[in-house]
Amino acid sequence: MESLLSMLRFLFGCSLDLTSENFLPLYEAALFFGVEKLLLVCRSWLNYVISEGRIWPPPLHLEDLIHIWEYGRENATDFIPQLTDCLARNFIWMTSCDSFHNVPFELLLSCVKHPCLTVDSEKHLCDSILLWLAANTIPYDLLNSTGDARLEIFTEIRTSLLSLPFAAGKRRCPLFSKFAERSVDAILSLATSSSFSLANILGGGDFSQLRIRLTECTKILDLSGCPQISLPLLLLSMLPFSYSVDTMLTKKLNQLPLKLERFNMDVSRIPWETFPVLTFEAVEVVDVSNCPMLHLEAAIECFSKSFPSLTTLKAAYTSNFRTMKLYQLLQRCPLLSNIDLTVESNPVIPAKVSVISSFPVVKLQISTSSNEETCPAVPTFHFSRRLSNITNLILEGRTDIYDSDLHNIAECCPSLCCINLNVCTSITDSGISVILLKCVGLHSIFACDTFFAHNCVLSLCRDISRFDGVAMKMEKNTNSLAYKLQILHIGGCKAISEITLLELISQLYRVRSLCLRETQLDDNSLYKFSGSSLEMLDVSDTKVSCHAVGHVVRRSPHLKCLIARGCRHLLKEESNILENSPALSYNCPVLYYELGKSCNLEEISLGWGFSFFSLEALRPAIKMLRTFIVGLGGSLGEDGLKLVPTFCPWLETLILYFQVISDSVVRNILETLKNLQVLALCYCFGEISSLSFQFSAPCLRKLKLERVTAQMTNDDLLTLAQNCMNITELSLLGCRRLNSESQDTISNGWPGLISLHLEDCGEVTAKGVTSLMNCQALEDLLLRHNGLGIDKNFIIRAASRMPLLRKVALDVCDAKDGDFDLPDFTDRRFLSIVKIARCNLKRRTLDSMKSGPCTTPVHAETLILTWDSEKLSRTVVKERL
Repeated sequence: MESLLSMLRFLFGCSLDLTSENFLPLYEAALFFGVEKLLLVCRSWLNYVISEGRIWPPPLHLEDLIHIWEYGRENATDFIPQLTDCLARNFIWMTSCDSFHNVPFELLLSCVKHPCLTVDSEKHLCDSILLWLAANTIPYDLLNSTGDARLEIFTEIRTSLLSLPFAAGKRRCPLFSKFAERSVDAILSLATSSSFSLANILGGGDFSQLRIRLTECTKILDLSGCPQISLPLLLLSMLPFSYSVDTMLTKKLNQLPLKLERFNMDVSRIPWETFPVLTFEAVEVVDVSNCPMLHLEAAIECFSKSFPSLTTLKAAYTSNFRTMKLYQLLQRCPLLSNIDLTVESNPVIPAKVSVISSFPVVKLQISTSSNEETCPAVPTFHFSRRLSNITNLILEGRTDIYDSDLHNIAECCPSLCCINLNVCTSITDSGISVILLKCVGLHSIFACDTFFAHNCVLSLCRDISRFDGVAMKMEKNTNSLAYKLQILHIGGCKAISEITLLELISQLYRVRSLCLRETQLDDNSLYKFSGSSLEMLDVSDTKVSCHAVGHVVRRSPHLKCLIARGCRHLLKEESNILENSPALSYNCPVLYYELGKSCNLEEISLGWGFSFFSLEALRPAIKMLRTFIVGLGGSLGEDGLKLVPTFCPWLETLILYFQVISDSVVRNILETLKNLQVLALCYCFGEISSLSFQFSAPCLRKLKLERVTAQMTNDDLLTLAQNCMNITELSLLGCRRLNSESQDTISNGWPGLISLHLEDCGEVTAKGVTSLMNCQALEDLLLRHNGLGIDKNFIIRAASRMPLLRKVALDVCDAKDGDFDLPDFTDRRFLSIVKIARCNLKRRTLDSMKSGPCTTPVHAETLILTWDSEKLSRTVVKERL
């Protein structure tokens, strides 16, 4: 009746307000009564709302679109193609809706097959399909016997373009295991081939399965973790489809890597005009992190031509990108505002290690072979004030950046707001201070484990009103950069004196995130803090007390994260909590009472002085806690640990050091904390058995068991793999009953591992390292004291079999031939850090001399090889790194 009345009003000239709720009833009424004018209005309205979703999500709920599609399909209407087109363009929005599992399979398949299908990556498409099938498919045992035509949708996934960790991890997925195996084989074939040849890979056939999905609506291009992505493959995806089958163009694509080598890596000498790349105006974010085969400098040339609106470039762990080319990057892509060039942090941090010897630096040798082709000279790059769009620059871990680079960055990036220089050990206090002097808009500084010191503090505390043109006549120091800072992380910067630190902290009024770990911080400095906006505070391994930290907490009602492990002075205040009731200590700035009274924490890390009673005092503040770390000096006891899941039901990370644990404690944690993703039990008192892991923990991604499972057997490890099947980072220390068969359990149980640490684990490597080589997505591998059986060429072989491998740590105690071959620039592939420890053999006791030469290995030194974009550094340190 309502629809009929609305139609009649429309016929008599009244306005019609169409919505998602009344569209179908009105359309059906118009169709029934043959009111063509109303049908036209309905179609026009639908076309309008779904056309608005060309790039943005349509202003309709997914459920409404599903109902409209189903109605149109049943009544053979003409708006089905437009709906499919809309949902294909907005596929990511569709998969994020709660009602995604209600999408009819025919509609899902049509979207996946649509040429305008827009996804961030092939991994996202695969995950979405698996999610839908998991909600709509019968159990696999029935599926396997009866078959299901819906699995044909997997053939639409371009499996050769999946990221390697994702594809390897899906080997255990029942619905996708066969496709995953083929995907891994294809990825490795592309990633490990010495010369890229499209014709050889596809036999000269269809290239569509190797084309990265790029449409006019693509905003984000995520290729992270894809070792198979190379410059020819990238260019192939940017060419018009008709060009990709051109024989001459294919030949030129295949010759690109050779040309780059012959041109001494000078990408400007490549004849780019021969590649008619398309333009994708909507692309704003490109992520090529962990893509070792991609020549980033050359890729930037492609990005500048195809992605004119590019604002964010993520290229983490691309060690072959020379920092000196950063300025050309800014010139080629003038709209860039965010750049991430993070690399693996050098473990040789001067303030943390004792260097025994350092070998001469070996410079990277680049081919200088002559070239017959002539190319125009490249104009010299000049800095320009127009290059002012960079606001966020991440250079974390780069040892190939120097003070001169910071001078240049300060000149060409005047609008810089956030800079990350963590563990950039080649820059000095003076170099960093230049950035602070010239970039007056900085509000976020990350400079942990650098030489950030007195000059930097002077730069932060100076009056900058004359620089920014604001004549402010307010309180003292309100014109300083320090006063305006929102984030300051200078952990590990031990060169800052107590007096200098006090002056700095006294001016940090607006800071929201403050990291002062391992500095000369004491109570006098912390009492000078007068801000009220603090959300994160890290004072671990400093000399602060409960009263001083409580002073900061009382002033910070928005505090979400407190990290205070290693603060021995906190222990002195614990007795106050026991001796005085909260009512009597209302005016006493006791840390845990203040936290419980005023904060709603999401992360906390404590050690000395933290007890069961502290946990009780914290209870009001940790209801929404996500990360909980208890370190040395903390003692919750078994009863306290059993209360943790009750007090913190939303925990995602739980890390315990030196706590009393048992099977019942671990079972309670795994059974109760359904969102737990990270679990670390390190050097705890009491051992746990396989009974601890009888419960399924599908969300668990990182597991660290160090000196808590000495009796773990191969069968126990198998139980762990069956119940925690989605682990990607595994660390086992002191599991001495494991043998070489455990390699099969690890490689078959967790084929998608990206980090594996095995130390003092029985005889795991006594017969060599074979099955572990099947963990082809590994990025970080540590094998120490697991059996004398590792081949001399293991490092080189591992780098060739694992294309994403960046870090390797070994011990000569396990070397079958007494030593390891060290890789050169070619053999190292993607490796950036190699650590080889050496032990001395010492007698255990004087009595052992009577019973024979019984000896035990004692660490002597560690050889560390680190590569960056220009050199190899070799250092020997005392520490076991």
